[in-house]
Amino acid sequence: VAKMMEVGKINAQDFIVDLGSGDGRNVIAAAKLGARGLGVEYNNDMVELSKKNAIKEGVTERAQFVQGDMYQADFSKATALALFLLPSNLTELRNKIFNLQPGTRVVLNTFSIPDWDPDESVVLDNCTSWCTVYLNIVPAKIAGMWRTAGGIEVTLTQQYQMVSGTAKGPNGSYPITGRLRGNELTFSAAKQGEFSGRVNGNTIEG
Repeated sequence: VAKMMEVGKINAQDFIVDLGSGDGRNVIAAAKLGARGLGVEYNNDMVELSKKNAIKEGVTERAQFVQGDMYQADFSKATALALFLLPSNLTELRNKIFNLQPGTRVVLNTFSIPDWDPDESVVLDNCTSWCTVYLNIVPAKIAGMWRTAGGIEVTLTQQYQMVSGTAKGPNGSYPITGRLRGNELTFSAAKQGEFSGRVNGNTIEG
C-alpha cells in the first residue's frame, strides 16, 4: 500500500477513490498523506470495519466509507484511484476509468487493467505475494483529424495512451507513432523527427 501511494504520487491535493475498498487500507493510507478519500464497499461489515480503522488512525475527517456497488458508484471527481481488483472487475470498469479527466492516476495492486498497458510498473523487493504496483495515467482523447497551421493533415487513432496515425502534406504522407501521459503528447514522425505538445481541448500546442 505504501508503494502504491508512492508510485501514484498521492498528496494532500488529491481526492482518491477506492472501489471495493475492503478494510479501508488504501483510503486510510492516502488520508494519512493529507488526501481526501472515499471507499466504496459492497460488504457493510467491511464498511464498518473501515470506519473503525479510520478512527484508530485519526483520519475520519478525510476518509469516508460508504456501502454500495462499485460499478454504479460515481467517481468522476477523483484525481486518483487506488484499486486492488481482479481483471474481470477492471474490465467492467475500464470505460468509466478511461473517461475520467486526463491526468487522473490509477494505481493498481497486482492486477493491471486488461488491454491497457500500464505507464509504470514497480515490483517490490523481498516480497512473496501481491508484489507489483501498476500505474495508468488517463490520457486525453485525440483520435480523429487534426490540421497544422501549415496545412498538414494529421489523422490519429488511439488505443488508450498509445497513438498512431498518418500525416499528409505537400511532400507526401508519413507515419506517426506516439503516446500520451495525461494531456502531454510525444510522438515521432518518420523523417520529420520527434515532437511534443500539450492537448488543450481541440488544439495541441507545442
